[in-house]
Amino acid sequence: MSGRAVVTAGTGGIGLETAMGLAASGYAVTVVGRNAERGARAVERIDAVGTGPGARFVQADLASLSAVRALAAQLAEEGPLQILVNNVGAMFTDRQRTVDDIEATFAVNHLSPYLLTELLLDQLRAGAPSRIVNVTSGAIRAAKRIFQAVEPPGGYYGFHWYGRAKLANLAYTLDLAERLRDSGVSVFAADPGGADTDMTDGSMRSPAIVSPPLRLLWPLVWRIFERATSGSAAVAARPSLRAATDASLNGRTGLVIGARTHPVTPFRSATDPRTAEAVLNLSRKLAPLTPPDKVTV
Repeated sequence: MSGRAVVTAGTGGIGLETAMGLAASGYAVTVVGRNAERGARAVERIDAVGTGPGARFVQADLASLSAVRALAAQLAEEGPLQILVNNVGAMFTDRQRTVDDIEATFAVNHLSPYLLTELLLDQLRAGAPSRIVNVTSGAIRAAKRIFQAVEPPGGYYGFHWYGRAKLANLAYTLDLAERLRDSGVSVFAADPGGADTDMTDGSMRSPAIVSPPLRLLWPLVWRIFERATSGSAAVAARPSLRAATDASLNGRTGLVIGARTHPVTPFRSATDPRTAEAVLNLSRKLAPLTPPDKVTV
């Protein structure tokens, strides 16, 4: 295979393993991340297994919508794109806000991939047959399904808010797949199933990430989390790689590739058109494709 592939948060963990797999398949891979030193090390590892053009690193803080727009403009200037893997994700133990004054969990896990994808659709159409892969999570099960505002009612609990942001992104992913049907651009979600990464090693060790009733059961909850995040990043990257490259998926779209690399039934809440409509309305308000002077949250 050949062509251009972009992997966000591709300098470590699942993203780096995904980028290495794409490079091994012959793609010219661009990895996006915040840290230039990590980026340089990632490029060395990717090039060690690559069979096509050399990899490169692009520095961008994907918590910033202006940085996402600048990244999209840079990537768009480079022409057609065959694969976009939105691997970026983050969970926080306490409520944080971005430089755009938007709650960080929703901004990083949904608004960033939403905006980057929308701004690169012309390049993906030009590169068709092409694929978009959005990394999802089983944390959706713990999500509140309310999207009238960026922050749901009630207290901040990182795991639940992370699941809600991933639910928003999955609803968007499935809606986008229908919007792009027959365009030559296939859209997939990939569930890595969990792995031992920087994100899971940090935030998931704190009981503050779950609601008070679950904190009472924290020893049990922690054991569940520990088992769910004990796998390797290489294994967790397999669903993304299958979604991005497997020829058996040619012509198909709107699938969720599960942790065992087989299509699985999407969470029902993500298939509700009312959820998709609410998510899209909120996304367009918070992250308009043409930036306004100021966005009110």
